[in-house]
Amino acid sequence: MVDHNKSTSAPAPADSGERFSKSGFIFAAIGSAVGLGNMWKFPYITGKYGGAAFFLMFTVCLLAVGLPVLMAELTLGRAGRGSVSTSFNRLTKRKGWGALGFLMILAPFLILSFYSVVAGWTMYYAARSFSGQLFSNSDYSGQFSSFIGSWQPVWWMLLALVLTAAVIIKGVSAGIEKFNKILIPGLVILLLVLVVRSLTLDGAAEGVSFFLSPDFGKLSAESALVALGHAFFSLSLGMGTMITYGAYVDKRQSLGAGTMAIGLGDLLYAFLAGLIIFPTSFAFGIEPGEGPGLVFVALPAAFAAMPLGSLFGGLFFILLAFAALTSTVGLLEVPVAFACERFGWSRGLSVTAITVLLFILGIPSAISVGGAVDGWQFGEKTFFDWMDFICSNILLPLGGLIVTVFVGWVWKHAADEAGLTSGWFRIWIFMVRYIAPILVVLVLLYSAGALDFLF
Repeated sequence: MVDHNKSTSAPAPADSGERFSKSGFIFAAIGSAVGLGNMWKFPYITGKYGGAAFFLMFTVCLLAVGLPVLMAELTLGRAGRGSVSTSFNRLTKRKGWGALGFLMILAPFLILSFYSVVAGWTMYYAARSFSGQLFSNSDYSGQFSSFIGSWQPVWWMLLALVLTAAVIIKGVSAGIEKFNKILIPGLVILLLVLVVRSLTLDGAAEGVSFFLSPDFGKLSAESALVALGHAFFSLSLGMGTMITYGAYVDKRQSLGAGTMAIGLGDLLYAFLAGLIIFPTSFAFGIEPGEGPGLVFVALPAAFAAMPLGSLFGGLFFILLAFAALTSTVGLLEVPVAFACERFGWSRGLSVTAITVLLFILGIPSAISVGGAVDGWQFGEKTFFDWMDFICSNILLPLGGLIVTVFVGWVWKHAADEAGLTSGWFRIWIFMVRYIAPILVVLVLLYSAGALDFLF
């Protein structure tokens, strides 16, 4: 007779003894946090809401709200030592929290299905730039439309998923940690090279002035919510990645110091991204607009006009590919850890099965942006747009709210795991209990369009 109450699941990767080294954890977490958003969304919102004034507000939001929530996720993960859902269940006897935690497993799975499409775009453009093919035709808008209107994005998406799977299948230390220890220093070098190139362009000073000169008159309640939302999402909060990574952190490692290092790394990346985008945009008369148009249409034209444009264009898209892949690795690990634990699958089987599902789900996203099903829209949104909207505007803020309520009000032993001094703990728990939930709810309502009547 089979005992159905007895778990037949294999241990989660965290339970099997896999751990990050101290530096490996920092590299992996920063890798997950830095991504494409700081390259094409951050310049747009910074320019729209006051330049340096907005950057200052973004910094305050990141330090005052983003880092406390990040600390909460890491603390929850290290104490729970399991997948996101299991970590919630292990830390409370109250029912339902494991199911809520599952939303933070679903979110990164859905995000990866369309984020890998854009990662594929960056790799395609890097290859085209280095080969010189990108600059053989000055119709960059036409080139981009032709590319996304074909089936090529499907295969480049597959390449992004395969590269991500190849990292995850090797495990935590030999895969995720080693990968990020190689790519993050490479990303920093590329950032610095491109910053130097952008700052030495004729007319770059105007872009630097635009970025670093504060216009406090453009600050408003709306800009504060935008800054808060970007600070929240740029740290990969609400999507289970930091909880999962926290499960692999050694008990002797300081979570407070780790949290600060991750936050400062993300802030530095955003700042350097601004020093690339704004000077280059102003030097060539480009409006730093939001989205793919800036990166895949306007900036190639700028690279074509500068000496060694193929080289610097290729380096720029390699930089984007690095940033994308360090994020996709963090996203994939969340459902893989869950599958290993819940179904008793090996890491290899979990990675393979989830990657296949992601590829199937990603195809509609890959061909809905100018492709075969571009005209199939519901509510004026393509399939890609709906996936992005559901994840970014609903699931991620909801995940952040779940974490703050759980750590602040439900879990009774946060102080033991956080390892903070009494003074810092009181500040942290006050932010998690009272400030962060209110602000996250406001971000959720704003992102969903429920506060449009106020602005």
